[in-house]
Amino acid sequence: MSIEILNPLRLGKSNSGTWCGTSVFTAKERIESISPVDGKKIATVSVTKQTDYEKIIKQAQIAQSHWRSIPAPKRGEIVRQIADELRKNKTALGKLVSYEMGKSLQEGYGEVQEMIDICDFAVGMSRQLYGLTMHSERPNHRMYEQWHPLGIVGVISAFNFPVAVWAWNAALAWICGNVVIWKASEKTPLCSVACQQIVNRVFTKNKLPDGISSIITGNYSVGEWMTTDKRIALISATGSTRMGKQVGMKVAERFGKSILELGGNNAIIISHTADLKLVLPAIIFGAIGTAGQRCTTTRRLIIHESIYDEVKEVLKKAYSQLNIGNPLDEKNHIGPLIDAKAVEAFLYAMRQVKKQGGKIFVPGKKLEGKSYNSGCYVSPCIAEVENHYDIVQHETFAPILYIMKYKTMEEAIAMQNDVPQGLSSSIMTESLRESELFLSSSGSDCGIANVNIGTSGAEIGGAFGGEKETGGGRESGSDAWKAYMRRQTNTISYSKTLTLAQGIKFDF
Repeated sequence: MSIEILNPLRLGKSNSGTWCGTSVFTAKERIESISPVDGKKIATVSVTKQTDYEKIIKQAQIAQSHWRSIPAPKRGEIVRQIADELRKNKTALGKLVSYEMGKSLQEGYGEVQEMIDICDFAVGMSRQLYGLTMHSERPNHRMYEQWHPLGIVGVISAFNFPVAVWAWNAALAWICGNVVIWKASEKTPLCSVACQQIVNRVFTKNKLPDGISSIITGNYSVGEWMTTDKRIALISATGSTRMGKQVGMKVAERFGKSILELGGNNAIIISHTADLKLVLPAIIFGAIGTAGQRCTTTRRLIIHESIYDEVKEVLKKAYSQLNIGNPLDEKNHIGPLIDAKAVEAFLYAMRQVKKQGGKIFVPGKKLEGKSYNSGCYVSPCIAEVENHYDIVQHETFAPILYIMKYKTMEEAIAMQNDVPQGLSSSIMTESLRESELFLSSSGSDCGIANVNIGTSGAEIGGAFGGEKETGGGRESGSDAWKAYMRRQTNTISYSKTLTLAQGIKFDF
């Protein structure tokens, strides 16, 4: 299985994962890529040494000096070619994502499609890096602002989206004139090697220097080299809130910039007016997609008391029809969790639900047997809880769905907002008043608020990110490109006399 997937991507059985353009460095220490699908080793990837890291940084600095001098629309043309290369490799890369990470094959393909979409978006954006022209208060003066590249952008990504999150950052960073160094999750290192192979073909074909795209591999200590490195202007980090706090502090200490995309504790409010047949697929996919390991996974259902029992039964029936197994088999809805630690976190959460006073409505368990020999498969759980339970307030990266009742919409919104995280939120309603209240300043406090669709499945055209302990960062659409550039205000005098601002007189 692994060779069948790796060959189309031109990856061998054993790959070095420390790259600077087309240059490969090797190290004795290596990471094994183990598939959670079947527990088999896919390949090994070398761990970046400090000396190799220094070589990569220096080459990235050289490359950035060249790259920033290329006009932005021309940089966009390179990104367009990367999109085309991704299209050619969508099937192979999607299978690798599914096999190395464990998400369903359709989700693997969808993640590569996100990469293609952000590249297409960035191509158009490369001609829209607009600055404002302002009227000066001084006669015969002109003012305007412009945007310049930052330099080196560091991307730290998590295992659950092993390729898309890098692409969100890289495509925009590149058209803005930056170079990118990527530290992928040590749980999915081969995906980063595959992406590097793909973009290398484009950069090499266009005779561009090594270092516009680079990857480093290893555990958190390798990431710390980036967060403490003053030569890296921006760190974009995706992961847990705990990790984000450490990254944010380290980058802030050196006055660097950061984009933090951290935990989610996302809720769907189900109004008594909701059409359950219409919204049920969104609820189920939101709760069990990627085996509950998305930052936008639906963690909580806040259900109107008048339909609470009905929704419970609908959910129970739907959960009984889910297929669990190898995610490369498209008949299966749920694949494995990423590793044994994730399974233990799932089991721990269910124990805590009972300990804190909740009730397990649909029991979840670790699955045993030949079909689940990796030890990473679980059946999803639904638990009846109160929103204030400590376990509910924290994000568990697993398919556990918490359900609770509400009486009034104001109460439901308060419950929705009463968690430390603020990423994604939804309301299912046929009431215009309810939907508008939910989207108002008195409504959801999340960075993403949806009506009659689920919490999961954001499009790249809208800026992605959240508030509170989700970190406040924004990636992808809208004006998110500004985070990858520095703003400069320019004032030009064409007067024959010197005029000071604010009417200040300074004669001598």
